Amino acid sequence: MHPSARRRGAATAVTAAVAVTLVSMTPAAAAPPEHAGKDQKTSVTVMGTSDLHGYVENWDYFNDVEYDDAAHNDVGLAKISTLVNSVRADRGPESTMLIDAGDTIQGTSLTDYFANTEPITKTGEIHPVAAAMNSMDYDAAALGNHEFNYGLEMLRTFESQLNFPLLGANAVDSATDKPAFTPYIIKTVKTKGNKPVKVGILGLTNPGVAIWDKNNVDGKLEFPGIVEQAQKYVPEMKARGADVVVVSSHSGTSGTSSYGDELPLENASTQLAETVPGIDAVLVGHAHQEIPERFVTNKTTGEQVLLTEPLNWGMRLSVMDFELTKVRGQWDVTSASASLLNANTVEADPVVSKLVAEQHQRVIDYVNTPVGNATESMPAEESRYRDTAVMDFVNSVQAQAVDRALDGGPNADLPVLSLVAPFSRTAEIPAGPVTIRDLAGLYVFPNTLFGVEMTGAQVKEYLEYSAKYFNQTAPGAPVDPATLTNANGTPDYNYDMMSGVSYDIDISRPVGERIVNLSFNGAPVDPAQRFAVATNNYRQSGGGNFPHIATATVLVNQQTEIRQLLIDYVVAKGTVDPADFAENNWRLVRNGVPVFE
Repeated sequence: MHPSARRRGAATAVTAAVAVTLVSMTPAAAAPPEHAGKDQKTSVTVMGTSDLHGYVENWDYFNDVEYDDAAHNDVGLAKISTLVNSVRADRGPESTMLIDAGDTIQGTSLTDYFANTEPITKTGEIHPVAAAMNSMDYDAAALGNHEFNYGLEMLRTFESQLNFPLLGANAVDSATDKPAFTPYIIKTVKTKGNKPVKVGILGLTNPGVAIWDKNNVDGKLEFPGIVEQAQKYVPEMKARGADVVVVSSHSGTSGTSSYGDELPLENASTQLAETVPGIDAVLVGHAHQEIPERFVTNKTTGEQVLLTEPLNWGMRLSVMDFELTKVRGQWDVTSASASLLNANTVEADPVVSKLVAEQHQRVIDYVNTPVGNATESMPAEESRYRDTAVMDFVNSVQAQAVDRALDGGPNADLPVLSLVAPFSRTAEIPAGPVTIRDLAGLYVFPNTLFGVEMTGAQVKEYLEYSAKYFNQTAPGAPVDPATLTNANGTPDYNYDMMSGVSYDIDISRPVGERIVNLSFNGAPVDPAQRFAVATNNYRQSGGGNFPHIATATVLVNQQTEIRQLLIDYVVAKGTVDPADFAENNWRLVRNGVPVFE
């Protein structure tokens, strides 16, 4: 709760180019004239989305079906629009605001299509995400790091199509040291017979853009720290009369960074709330977590700051309610609360669906169109216990991407290894025409690419941990593939096979003693040798609890989906030929005798 004794500075007209003033509505209950001069109350509602990643309809383009997951979540702006309409009807449309915390234009076949296949920079066609968000009357959206994935021309074109500003107080022009995007807006909510309420929205993006999209922003934009820029702009917003200050922060709450201390803190929303006085709430993004309502104590003022994060892809809508009391002529936030609304409780808004229907169908048709040809069938059925061409394909594409990312840098000479897990036993690259759906079925998770540094000793320990996936089987004993794997409940996705080195897995030995003949370029691996290892964000973040990888130095964080890299490879090359990548570099043995010929 905000102490009612807190006072606000006198409101002034908003004249700066970085602020816009919008008109809003009469509250449901205004104090009668005879109460003029006494404390009066009103309320403001700010709704928020984050990490939409291009989901407009509740559709899974990779599998060509309506989206579903284990929790039966629904996704997309069309469903969020129905929730927004409901809140506006309940609170009053002019007393509400709608904002976003970033990552809107990357993440689905829909967004890839309008960035790469029929780019809006060339066609001038309105982006389906822009069309949807405009129809929903967003007030502002913070920049996410993925907004920069397709380059600045694409981002600026998308920005020009919006009826609202993209906010990025810490996206700074390298040449002028001035904001490259609007830092904040201030919306004026008028109240009948009362002083207007001014709501300020400050947008902050992630400093990691400087690493993740270096090729797109280096020498053009700089990204100062989230906390530091908020310390600059929040006082300015208050001086311009903001009665309520909400920060739309594309930054998680964990206080950690995937890139160490090389840049300002990646997940800084908690520190933001703790450190910068004058913030009433933070709409959190970037982490893809669900935070209905959390309060953080500001260390300077002792006031409670509201944090909320809606689940990604339009699964949830955050609803922040602020109660204000007018004390001595000034509005003061006396309470703040938040809740989440679930997209799976409503039908899609037909207005949004109609707007994007043709573009949506165009992309469906596209992903079902062949993008290349395979010289032979490459099934994944045996991949969990045998070196297969289809897994070599994934590892090859990952390794090439990391190698390209390291090129020209201080680690360009590191040998690149790669890790992949057998996600699907039924996936197959068919002989003949290959569609985007075929490739997406091979890599069923939306994992993104990382490259980390590991030593030879760490590589061996990693592979030993992975090899616990196999049940110990004595020499000469029958081997049944159905019971050979998944020891102690280890799922397929927690068994990693590695390319770039050669090794045997002796399943007759106990766990921790199974990796033998580990070699690189025909010689035993030097425990001290440094390698770059291609992996995914799940593994790099600690998924599966593999040793060393979560604490390893991050060399590459492209934040590009690995399945999109597979698609890009086939589109560029036209042919998937095992002769280009297949290599039998690992096998199961017992006392040196191969388990499978």
